[in-house]
This record gives sequence, structure tokens and C-alpha cells, in this order.
Amino acid sequence: MPSPALGPGEDEDTLDLMKLWNILWRAKWMIVGLILVACVATLLVLQWVTPQYKATATLVIADRNPQVLAFQQLFEPGVNTSEYLQTQLGLLHSRALAERVVKELDLTRHPLFAPEAPSEPWIDWRAWLPDWLMPEEPEQPDEAARVREVVRALGPAISAHYVGKSQLIAVNVELPDPQLAANAANALADGFITSQLDSNMTRSLSAADWMNKRLLELQENLRAAENRLQGYREAEGLVDLDGVSTISANELTLTGSKMIDARRERAEAQSQYRQVQALNGDLERLASVPAVLGHPLIQQFKAERARAQAKVDELSRRYGPKHPAMIAAHTELNAATASLHTQVQQVVAGIERNYQLAEANEQSLRQSFDLNKTQIQDISRKEFRLRELQREVDSNRVLYETFLARLKETAATSDINSANAQVVDRAMVPIQPSKPQKGLILGIAALAAGVLGMGLAFLREALDDTFRTSEDVEARINVPLLGVVPLVTRKSRNRLAHLFRLNEDKRFCEAIRTLRTGLVLSDIDRPRQIVLVTSTLANEGKSTVAVNLAFSMSHIERVLLIEADLRNPTLARSFTLPEKGPGLADLIAGHGRLEDCVRTVGKLAMLPAGSVPSNPQELLSSPRLARILNALTSRYQRIIIDSPPSQVVSDALLLAKLSNALIYVIHAESTPIPLVQKGIGRLLRNKAPVIGVVLNQYDLAKAGRYGKPYESYGYLSAPLSQASRG
Repeated sequence: MPSPALGPGEDEDTLDLMKLWNILWRAKWMIVGLILVACVATLLVLQWVTPQYKATATLVIADRNPQVLAFQQLFEPGVNTSEYLQTQLGLLHSRALAERVVKELDLTRHPLFAPEAPSEPWIDWRAWLPDWLMPEEPEQPDEAARVREVVRALGPAISAHYVGKSQLIAVNVELPDPQLAANAANALADGFITSQLDSNMTRSLSAADWMNKRLLELQENLRAAENRLQGYREAEGLVDLDGVSTISANELTLTGSKMIDARRERAEAQSQYRQVQALNGDLERLASVPAVLGHPLIQQFKAERARAQAKVDELSRRYGPKHPAMIAAHTELNAATASLHTQVQQVVAGIERNYQLAEANEQSLRQSFDLNKTQIQDISRKEFRLRELQREVDSNRVLYETFLARLKETAATSDINSANAQVVDRAMVPIQPSKPQKGLILGIAALAAGVLGMGLAFLREALDDTFRTSEDVEARINVPLLGVVPLVTRKSRNRLAHLFRLNEDKRFCEAIRTLRTGLVLSDIDRPRQIVLVTSTLANEGKSTVAVNLAFSMSHIERVLLIEADLRNPTLARSFTLPEKGPGLADLIAGHGRLEDCVRTVGKLAMLPAGSVPSNPQELLSSPRLARILNALTSRYQRIIIDSPPSQVVSDALLLAKLSNALIYVIHAESTPIPLVQKGIGRLLRNKAPVIGVVLNQYDLAKAGRYGKPYESYGYLSAPLSQASRG
């Protein structure tokens, strides 16, 4: 027969909220207890916590200092609004501001920050020591060190943050002394504004000092530039650049005009000169040249010669060549011709001289023009250098005058800087402490305890490897569930064996009837006359189940209850039978008769254990037991055997071989699942007729609160299809 395996459980990927709720509900008192303990402990701790009081002063931060004058642009920071506001927030947390507050409020002598005076010892043991063993007195910190200590102690109590997305800053100081907290918050706000004013004043003075130094440098630069300009003028002999440039240009223009005229005159003279040069000294032909002919003297001499020629021509018609008149006329003609030639030669010589003069004049004017042009180019170069020096002087003068004007503005307005912050609300003395927030802390403690309790509940649930519900039985072992026996009330626990007989607990009796029904239905096709009842461990209620099941079966059948638990018999005590009376052990050993050993209580016949032997297992393994049971089956319709636990001793295995059915009792929320699986598996491997299990001592109150009303009213049997299996 196969050993038991894990049954088909629920899908692990599905979150069963009801199951989680059931886990928490079962642990509700543990969770509530943890919450109460945590709250009480928290209240006790809060009684020892020194209350803290928070005072808040509110500042409004402007984006920039108002620019009263244009020169403020020289030292205004060029940052955006977000960075600027974060900088102001950082300044509120600065050590310098905290030192200002410490000094202003004289916190080094305040009892809250003053060091505790050392207590006087009961016995001054140092008085008994020699001087050379006397420990040195610790040096007392100076005032600066005390200020630093107080600043470090005050730092954690100071906080500042922006109010929403505005430019309002809330300055908080949290101290045990409410008055001191308010004073410190106001001192921080005032100190921040004062430090801003001091910073603005320092920046103005620093800017003025820097501008003074810079102004001296600019003055020296201007003076050096002016000296270089003047020195260049003197070195180059330039009195007025514009005047020199204008004169030189006019001269060049005039010389150019003259040179053009001279070139034209030289061309004319050259033309005349070439005309006379071409005639090669022919005076007659020279006299006809226009340049010669146009001379007044030439025209006059030509007229005189013409008159002399006319006179000769007239006289030649009347006189002969030797006539004195003709001779005189020829002499006059020759004289006129000679004068003409002489004058022609003079005019030709004059033309040559005019040509030479025109050529020389042109050459002279060209040289003068070239000289003027060179001078103008040289002056242009000097002009560029002079203008460069002039620009340097002008720029240095403008820069110097600008710095001089702004320096005067800075000096005149150094005390009108305004602060970039303003106190909106001054801190008031707090009435209620800000810390500890008892309600919040209690809530957190309760929440933490609740979460811890729930975690412990889930952890306990994970570590609790027992059967808590009927579903656990069906899911964890492959054996039908015959019934669930409820947990009886505390007052009825001393009469467990009599509950069904006396009908005291209705739910218990109904559960036994359900178990009886499951047993009867399971052997309709194959009667199971000998029924063995066992469990995994002791104290699981197998004897109670066996006795009450026997009483319930006695109402419909002839039933014999055999107490086979020879090691721990309880039947005699439960029904006030003689403890030394004969029983099963005596019957097996052959020391008694069946009629003497069997006792009757109501309709139920009982065979108690009898005298407890020293070798119970040897008795149970005796063949006489099989013969006794065989004989009893002819007298009784049902024999129910109360067996020892299967995992404690092996007696149950011996008895199982003689039985037709085996009912396995499990203590709810007590018996470990692995032990049950091991016990049932051991029985099945030895071919024990296990027909089902009974979940005993099941808390119906929990079942009702878990949302299982079907079980809470006592209808606790498994489905008939399961009960009939096996």
C-alpha cells in the first residue's frame, strides 16, 4: 500500500485573503497584547524624555538688493533666483550666524549649555597623595572654545526651510526652554538681516577701495599715454596734424598743376625746337617757320627787307647795276637781309633756350612733386601713429573719468545699502512642546507593534506545522476525514469519557454521531467488525474518541470496548472500576475468565486493561489474543479497541493486523504534520486497514469566527464520498 503523500493543496499563486484574515484573527490577542505592551512601554519611555519646544520666526527673502545706483552692477552676484534663495538658506545654517546668536544671547553662561560642575567626592583621596603623584587639573577651555562648543550643541536645534514655493523662510529653533527657543529664533532672524547689512557695507567699502586702487592705475596709464603722444609730436615736429596734412596736399596739388603746365610748355617748346632743328640752319626757311615768323622783330625785319627789295626792283627798271642808286639800294637790301638773318638766328637760339628752360622747369617740378608725395606719405604714417596714441589717450581718459565718477558715487552712498531680508513674523514663546509628539509616537509604536504582531502571526503560521482545520487534513494526507471532534468546555474535561453517555455537550455528541455515521457507511459493502483507534502521540484524545464512539455505537449494535493500552490504562479510573480487577491482560495470560473480565456500563460492554503487566508487547503479540478476538466476534457486532500511540510503541502495529478498520486520531493544532504522515505511512506500509482520521479537540469558536458556520454547528463530518473510502 503506498505511503501517504501531500494532497492537492490550493494554488500557491492565488492570494487567499480569507486565509490571511484567519491567520490574523487567530493571533488577534497576541497582536493586541503586543500593541498594549508597546504603548505602555512607549508611554513609560516618553515620561523620561525631555520635552522640546519649537519657536519659529518667518523671513521674506528678496531676489536682489535694490539697485539704487548703476555702479552696484559692479559687484552684484550674477546668479539665478533658485541658486540665490538656496544660498540664503545656507547662510541661515552658517556657523558665523550661530556664533553671532551665541554671543548676543550669552549662551555660554546659560544653564542649558553651561558645563555641569563636578560633584564633590565623599572622600577626597587626592589629599592623601604626594604632590608628585597628584594628577594635573584639566585646563579650562577659553571663551572661544566655549563658544565653539555651544555652537556645535546649538547646531542640531536650528533648522530653516522655505514655506511652500514662496520666498518665505521659516527659521526654527527647538530647545527644552521655550523662552530661549523664541529668543534664539528672533536672534537668528535679526542676526541674518544684520549680517546682510554688514555684508553689503563691506562689499561697498571693498568696491570703493578696489576702485581707488584701480583709479590710481588708470591715472598713471592716462598720464603715460599723454606723455607718449606729446613726445611723439615733439620728436616728429608735428604741431597740428590736420594743418600739416592740408598744406602738404595743397602744395602737391599746386605742384601738379604747374607740372602739367610745364609739360605743355615743354611740349610746345620741343615742337618748335624740332621744327627749327629740321631746317638745319637754312635761315630763309627758318624765317618762314611759324615759331620764327610769329616773332615781332622777324616780321619787322622781313618788312624792311621787303621794302628794300621793292626799292631795288623799282630802281633796276630805271638804273643799271652800277648806278649808285642801285648800289645803295642793294646795300640797303643786303643790310636788311643780314639783320633778318641775324634776328632769325636769335629767335632760333631763343627757341632752343625756351625748350631747354621748359624741360628744366618740368624736371624741377617733377622732382618737387615727387618730394611732396614722399612727404605726404611719411606724414600719413605719422598720422596713423599719432591717431593711435590719441585713441589710447582718449580711452584712458574715458575710463578714468568713469571710475572717478563711480568712486564718488560709492563714497557718497556707501551707507544706503538695504538688506535683502525682512522679518515677517517674529517668534512667539511656544506653549505646547513640539517633541516628543506623544500621539504620533504612540501611533507609530502601536503600528510597529501591530506590524510586528502580524509578522509574528504569519511567522508562527509558517512555522506551525500542525493540522488547524479539516482542510489541512484533506490537503496534507491521502486518508479520508471521518469527522471532527470539537474542543469541549473546561468544566466538562474531567468527564470526557461520559460526555456522550450523559449527553452533556451537544456539539461533542453530534460530532461523535457524525463519526459513527462515517464508520457505518464505510463498511456497508464489507463489514468492519474490529475497529482499532490509535493516534500519533499520547494525550491526543484517542481513548476519549474510542469510549464515546463505543457508547454511540452501543445504541444501534452490541459493542465491546477493549482497552488494549496496557501501558497507560484509564478505563478503570474513568468508570470507577476496580483497578486491580481482571481485564485483557489477565484474559490473554489465562488468569481470568471472560465473564469476570467484561464490565457493562449502560448498553456498552467494556474489557479494561486489567493488571498492568511488565511485558505488554509480548502479551499483545500472543496468539491467544487472536483467538480471544475471534471468539468475541461471535458475541458482539462491533469491537472497538483503544490502542497505544503508534509513534510511541509498536503495539498499534500488532493490533492493526488483528483489526478490520483503523481510525487515526489527530490532535488539532498540536500534532506535527510530519509525525502524522510518518505514523500513517508506517501503518499503511504494514498493510494496516486505515479507513480515516478524526481531527480531535477542534476549536469551534475559532471555526465560527473563521467563517466556517458549517463546522461551527457541529456538522463536522467529511463528505460521504470521502468517508466511504478505504
